[in-house]
Amino acid sequence: MSPRALKPLEPSATPPAQIRNFCIIAHIDHGKSTLADRMLQITGVVADRDMRAQYLDRMDIERERGITIKSQAVRMPWSTADGTFALNMIDTPGHVDFTYEVSRSLAACEGAILLVDAAQGIEAQTLANLYLALENDLTIIPVLNKIDLPAADPDKYAAELAGLIGGDPADVLRVSGKTGMGVEDLLDLIVEKIPAPIGKADAPARAMIFDSVYDAYRGVVTYVRMIDGSLQPRERLQMMSTGATHEALEIGVSSPEPVPTQGLGVGEVGYLITGVKDVRQSKVGDTITTHRKPATEALPGYTDPKPMVFSGIYPIDGSDYAELREALDKLKLSDASLQYEPETSVALGFGFRCGFLGLLHLEIITERLSREFGLDLITTAPSVTYEVTTDTGETVSVTNPSEYPDGRVASVSEPIVKVGILLPKDYVGTVMELCQTRRGTLLGMEYLSEDRVELRYHMPLGEIVFDFFDHLKSRTQGYASLDYEPAGQQTADLVKVDILLQGDKVDAFSSIVHREKAYAYGTLMAERLRKLIPRQQFEVPIQAAIGARIIARETIRAIRKDVLAKCYGGDITRKRKLLEKQKEGKKRMKMVGRVEVPQEAFIAALSGDVEAKK
Repeated sequence: MSPRALKPLEPSATPPAQIRNFCIIAHIDHGKSTLADRMLQITGVVADRDMRAQYLDRMDIERERGITIKSQAVRMPWSTADGTFALNMIDTPGHVDFTYEVSRSLAACEGAILLVDAAQGIEAQTLANLYLALENDLTIIPVLNKIDLPAADPDKYAAELAGLIGGDPADVLRVSGKTGMGVEDLLDLIVEKIPAPIGKADAPARAMIFDSVYDAYRGVVTYVRMIDGSLQPRERLQMMSTGATHEALEIGVSSPEPVPTQGLGVGEVGYLITGVKDVRQSKVGDTITTHRKPATEALPGYTDPKPMVFSGIYPIDGSDYAELREALDKLKLSDASLQYEPETSVALGFGFRCGFLGLLHLEIITERLSREFGLDLITTAPSVTYEVTTDTGETVSVTNPSEYPDGRVASVSEPIVKVGILLPKDYVGTVMELCQTRRGTLLGMEYLSEDRVELRYHMPLGEIVFDFFDHLKSRTQGYASLDYEPAGQQTADLVKVDILLQGDKVDAFSSIVHREKAYAYGTLMAERLRKLIPRQQFEVPIQAAIGARIIARETIRAIRKDVLAKCYGGDITRKRKLLEKQKEGKKRMKMVGRVEVPQEAFIAALSGDVEAKK
């Protein structure tokens, strides 16, 4: 704890000029959470005995994976020659899938610390977040972290940073989140460089909801940034989008544990508890005002996030459907980018079609559903939204292969994304080859420094959501970083591949793929299912088809009962009679029998885990 750290200021007594709102933006694993830990210690809001690594990461998944998923707001006091300041810091995620969390945090701040690892340099996601911050007109403070590492090269990356945002390399601050070196200078720089919040203290109250979480005991906890006016406890509040009114049972700040206060004034960041249990009452981006003297104009809010990847989530036990709906409702509150709607599948029963911002987002949500709510789930293969135009001129949006029109299709358009890949120059050839095999179109190539290159491509989203990132990392020994953003639609030669078991379509295994890859997908799924589905007493054909044309086939051989075991010699006609009788029975069984696909086979086929079942 620094001698310049003081007891937190009372929010209602803090003038806006003494407030600084900022966030930390960086790529994953560049030391955001470690730097935040040092700030908490130096400002004294967390005692040394209570300190733990990644203090602001509250979820087990965040700690296990070493990544930040949820933004966390914390208030810290800091004393300079000009007085005592209240620093409101918002710790943000670094992965591309959680950009929406970052954009909401940026809207609640006046400045941002651009944190770069002194051993790795700037990464694609850092660039994307930097452009987001510049769009929000935030003051940027460039900082190099991990300067204590043996592999650090601060001079080289300071020049790279200065060239990127303009300025002198000497102005790039050098800190170590691990040892605390330079962190006090950074806190001074925040006070000096980041402007104070601007708002009208005597205007009707307006506060923007930038985050909210569900607490089992206290209901919805809403995190707000005050823009105009002030809010006091026991005051009646009004949500401007729904018009609903609630009483503010508790108002306070996170420091970093909740500390109740006498109210929030202009520029403050804090929390509200109204006792509301309905999670839909607290919409992220909504404006809160007072019921007694309401504001007339709502704040702009946030643009709704567009899901990039769709996947079906189904409970393994059908009776858990209601619990799954309730769990998704609660998760939606703490993750505003999650979108879902009910759907049914012939094979899997009742479930939900969910929209995610990327594959990591999908993985984290399913993990949270199983951990926090104790649900056993199946997720179908990820897909994207296709626009299908039929011969009659009707256009259908398809997020699930089962929605693909059965009639003749005139054209299919797929979403494309603008991809930015940052990598060392030695790997340019192998990465360009990878992008071309995924139907990428090169837009440009730029050298950021002597040995670092940025490649820009237009690529179909369907080609990168599945395993593109894994291939990129393995081909560049982990040195490449990826960022992507939506770039519209393009027409492509896409077809729907159906998987048939004994002539019946199984909707869970259908997929929309490029015509060139249809045969490979069909043979892969047919072979996978042949290994996974248990043998029946009759022969089961597994076929892959495009429309009425079969493109691949595998056969599960029948289990043959030895009907001749009871014959000890005797005439051959007796044996033949038994075999003919068995053949007739198998033919009849084939006509009326249904192939039962066990649940484990579904999970293994959709996840590609065939080896475990062999």
